[in-house]
Amino acid sequence: MKRYEESELIINEDGSIFHLHIKPEQLADRIILVGDPGRVTTVASHFDTKECEIESREFHTITGTYNGKRITVLSTGIGCDNIDIVMNELDALANIDFKERDDKPGHRTLTIVRIGTCGGLQPEAPLGTFIASVKSIGFDGLLNYYAGRNDVCDLELEKSFTEHMNWSSQKGAPYVACADASLIEQVAGKDMLPGITIACGGFYGPQGRQVRLKIQDTNQNEKVESFRYTTPEGKELKICNFEMESSALAGLASLLGHRAMTCCMVIANRYAKEMNTEYKNSIDNLIQLVLDRI
Repeated sequence: MKRYEESELIINEDGSIFHLHIKPEQLADRIILVGDPGRVTTVASHFDTKECEIESREFHTITGTYNGKRITVLSTGIGCDNIDIVMNELDALANIDFKERDDKPGHRTLTIVRIGTCGGLQPEAPLGTFIASVKSIGFDGLLNYYAGRNDVCDLELEKSFTEHMNWSSQKGAPYVACADASLIEQVAGKDMLPGITIACGGFYGPQGRQVRLKIQDTNQNEKVESFRYTTPEGKELKICNFEMESSALAGLASLLGHRAMTCCMVIANRYAKEMNTEYKNSIDNLIQLVLDRI
């Protein structure tokens, strides 16, 4: 059995995992991820019971029950770098014996749904649309650091996208991670628009925003909006939205053997140049939908 050294798997003195400060027994099999720590309280307000609450930096966690289902809701903060921390530590909580520092027998599979906000990129994704990320193109490069990334990525879509974009090698190679198909069917149903999502490594330049700094490719968003990809099954997919976490979640979950997906509510439509800053009152509809179906 492999032993995980103290410098690689960092366990706090109270027996919790390093960043999240969660103990193995505090983690449910069903997990909802949100970016905003404040949104954890919003999700947990629907719970029938609350078992524990932990706060550490941007990571706010509540485990409780909803309609008889034990659920953990956890905030990740912003960005794929934080998803790297969250996914590796959630998997460690589920599948590593902290006392012996080796793998537990068997494999515990987690079901993870990220509820987020995003910028819509198509006219059929107006403000308030729920989008399910069937595939996510990672601009962040995170999955490229892990062995086996080619085994869980859509390599044909990667090739088609990089050619369409005339992608600059200075940006690092994009990757295309796939959400769990059975979870998409279970949670999205007919209430969400399925499509490709781009997970960006930033909010401004990587998403084509120009404030005082000019961007390298001033036609980036137009090329993104015009991209089309036909699957082997003959279904045409287009890029529906920008956000900042979905690719790392889908990719790491696939590598670690977990079921994961991202669903977002459109709060800005980059195509129509519209923005809704009062979205916090309406995202509760998406939260309720996910709680009922997870």
